[in-house]
Amino acid sequence: MAVRMAAKRIDTEWRLQPAATLLPLDADRARRELSEIASAAAEEGLARLETFLAAEGVDQDLLAAVFDLSPFLRDVARRRPQILDALFDADVKARLAAIGEAIGKAARAETVSEQSLMMELRQCKTEAHFLIALADLAGEAEPALTVRRLSDLADACTRAAVDFLLRDAHGQGKLRLPNPENPARQSGWILLGMGKLGAHELNFSSDIDLVVFFDPDAPAIVDPLDATELFARLTRRLVRILQDRTEHGYVFRTDLRLRPDPGSTPLAIPVEAALHYYEGRGQNWERAAMIKARPVAGDLAAGAAFLKELQPYVWRKYMDYAAIADVHSIKRQIHAHKGHGEIAVKGHNVKLGRGGIREIEFFVQTQQLIAGGRFPELRGRETVPMLGQLAARGWITADARDALARQYWFLRRVEHAIQMVADEQTHILPESDEGLERIARMLGFVDQPSFAEAFRASLQQVERHYAALFETAPELSAGVGNLVFTGDVDDPDTLQTLQRLGFQRPSDICRVIRGWHFGRYRVTLSAEARERLTELTPALLKAFGQTRRADEAVMRFDEFLAGLPAGIQLFSLLQSNPALLKLMATIMGAAPRLAAIITRRPHVFDGLLDPALLAELPDRAYLSARLAAFIEGDRAYEDVLDRLRIFASEQKFLIGVRLLAGAIDPARAGRAFSDLADLTIEAALQAVIAEFALRHGSIAGGTVALLGMGKLGSRELTAGSDVDLILLYDHDPDAEESDGDKPLAPSHYYTRMTQRLIAAVSAPTAEGVLYELDLRLRPSGNKGPVATHVDAFKKYQRQDAWTWEHMALARARAIGGDAALCAEVETEVAAVLALQRDAAKVVAEASEMRALIEKEKPPRDRWDIKLIPGGLIDLEFIAQVAVLTGHVVEAGRRVTATADILARLSPDFAGADVRQQLCDAYALYLALTQMIRLCLTGEFQRDDVPPGLSDLLLAVTDLPDFAVLEAHLKETSRKVRQDFDLLLRAKNS
Repeated sequence: MAVRMAAKRIDTEWRLQPAATLLPLDADRARRELSEIASAAAEEGLARLETFLAAEGVDQDLLAAVFDLSPFLRDVARRRPQILDALFDADVKARLAAIGEAIGKAARAETVSEQSLMMELRQCKTEAHFLIALADLAGEAEPALTVRRLSDLADACTRAAVDFLLRDAHGQGKLRLPNPENPARQSGWILLGMGKLGAHELNFSSDIDLVVFFDPDAPAIVDPLDATELFARLTRRLVRILQDRTEHGYVFRTDLRLRPDPGSTPLAIPVEAALHYYEGRGQNWERAAMIKARPVAGDLAAGAAFLKELQPYVWRKYMDYAAIADVHSIKRQIHAHKGHGEIAVKGHNVKLGRGGIREIEFFVQTQQLIAGGRFPELRGRETVPMLGQLAARGWITADARDALARQYWFLRRVEHAIQMVADEQTHILPESDEGLERIARMLGFVDQPSFAEAFRASLQQVERHYAALFETAPELSAGVGNLVFTGDVDDPDTLQTLQRLGFQRPSDICRVIRGWHFGRYRVTLSAEARERLTELTPALLKAFGQTRRADEAVMRFDEFLAGLPAGIQLFSLLQSNPALLKLMATIMGAAPRLAAIITRRPHVFDGLLDPALLAELPDRAYLSARLAAFIEGDRAYEDVLDRLRIFASEQKFLIGVRLLAGAIDPARAGRAFSDLADLTIEAALQAVIAEFALRHGSIAGGTVALLGMGKLGSRELTAGSDVDLILLYDHDPDAEESDGDKPLAPSHYYTRMTQRLIAAVSAPTAEGVLYELDLRLRPSGNKGPVATHVDAFKKYQRQDAWTWEHMALARARAIGGDAALCAEVETEVAAVLALQRDAAKVVAEASEMRALIEKEKPPRDRWDIKLIPGGLIDLEFIAQVAVLTGHVVEAGRRVTATADILARLSPDFAGADVRQQLCDAYALYLALTQMIRLCLTGEFQRDDVPPGLSDLLLAVTDLPDFAVLEAHLKETSRKVRQDFDLLLRAKNS
């Protein structure tokens, strides 16, 4: 009773007012975690907090659930229980106001230095971040207040850093500030917040987008000729102050890529040059981006004046609807394949995925671009208020306004929950049941299914409204113009229409289409099929025209039709399903590799007709079940090999389509391609073993294991990867030969079996090739036998292997064969990798090897992502050296994926900021590589990129423009090479 009364008395002093009830994942663990935080409070002498946390009540239940659901918030509370203790004296609103004041004063402290400011900002940011999350999860703050608080925090931190840098430059005589007490005023340094920061809609773990300009005529500037270099230097320091990770964390990751022509402009651009750029060369995506631009720091008056000058560029009096289509195509946020089948909840991207946040934002922005020139009230930055204005002016219905506003805030809450788990800038829902359950409970749902139902309904509602704006069914003739393909003479109006649609060789296209209508292919033999195709042709040509490789797209489609046995069902589906039509056009115009697959095997396209395609994740269990069904039964050896080829080809295509459609991300695609290879090669091995035994029998105690190497081992295969393997075998010590009609000695037996496996997998049949196999990573390479006894493998790895062979072993993974032998090989690989080594020698040899590769195989251009300095090889070498020198934090099972190894680099090897940089770089390279390999069969030619592929690359990297992507690639590779030199070359010197 006394405890309850004490709890009640303390409760009245506690200033957080929860309006939500959250359930922990594990109630016992949650209570333990709360008591650990109480112990931390006791150690810091915070008696009232210790007593409060030890009591029982609604507040304690909420805190226990919050800390169980968010490891990030739990760890902050353990490290700094004072943050919680302060809530006895002031509520969250008052504490955030006090923190904002402290941030403002930090830059003006008499003894302030760059280091002391960095520490102060990080500590203030951590406390504010914690309190904003706590108020949000407790239901005390609505999501609209949460995003405003996060944006205000970013503003305050940026202003403090800018004020410090301006005063520092003034102190060094590089600037002459009119009023050092108000350093930003008349300084001429303009910092515009873009995107969510500009709109006051920042998410919990967001980076901040800044564009930096300066006015060379500002009173503070001493030497206008030196101003570009000065402000670029100050901007670099600003990024360091905000972004670098120290023992106190970081403030905000900072992105400067939205400035004009980022690949060739300085970090800070003179105002005149910027205005000249926007008015002369500015693109529609940049106009759309400027809707949200807001002066956030520096010379706010100069920033406002700059935006006023830009108004005629952003807000045109007469808006051409064609420009909206251009914005739509350039921004790439929305993939062309919406509305096709169910939506998967696990792994869904809340920001960029179907029915996601970006669709709502984009819905609003396009309407603003159409109408904002004439109606100034439609020029606001914030999404939900603009929905209200659009409805008030009759541009959208009240129903659309209410539905989109409601779903916008729901999806923002989901996004915040995802990020509050570990303070990671991700928008992707977890793939595991436990991970999804965690998010559901953070949002106040009782369980995962009820959240999944609400989430799906939300996405579908957004998608419906977005579809009404952009994805109406194709009007078959309206707006296309004359299209006549009868007779044998080209119709002049038709040639003009085709040219207008984007075709370079209209006469050739007329001839091809006449061939369809004359029934020259099996698919158009029937009158009904020709009739359906005639109705579909205008929409088809329009869709192909939008790929901006229209002629190629039609020629590929023609090849596809030539192989089809029938077409009525296909033509009807394409006619009634615009999403499928756009997908077909994308494949034909941007993805020659996929087009070649469906041309060779038209029935593969049937897989796209499955409504569940994009909802079903192609994980190992999914692929395994389908493979088993596809090859079941008593089949001849050659039939099994052919069916494996058909299955692999179809599934590669369907995995690729999911990637194109944004249903899976590049990392998931890599795992799916690898699982597919594991399963089909294992099935081929079993077929070979059985077939080989018919003639040669088996060896006593004989077993085989396949060791996947390279990208197969690391589960990072692409659509075009070959496969690196080592075949290992074992048998009874006294086995002398096999027991078949044609007995063979063990070494000869397994050599012949391996050769048979190579043929089974790599030999071309009527159904093509399963995979190109590469066995050069076996002991002694091409000089050694193709099959290796497991004991010989162990001896070689421990006694004779070179450093580079052990580096390759870091990605090794048993992918098939006898389970016991696979486990033995895995154990041996782990033991070899864990051997004590001379770290300096490993680093030196890896560095020399990288230099040799650079000399022998220089990159073709900056798009040779594997070979460029700071490219994939640098990242793989860093990861592999870390494995060999014991600098990877092990958490359970050994990991082989480069991305996983980089994420686990030990702090004594790479600091948190370097680790993050490497992980981000790897994610970028993986995204680009997966998409390029999916679409192209040859090399990526920078000067001959299918526009549709450019679109896909921008979609998968979430960047607005190809120049921005190139600048980002260049900057990323520069940083990676810097990190490579730091980690491998500096340690070698």
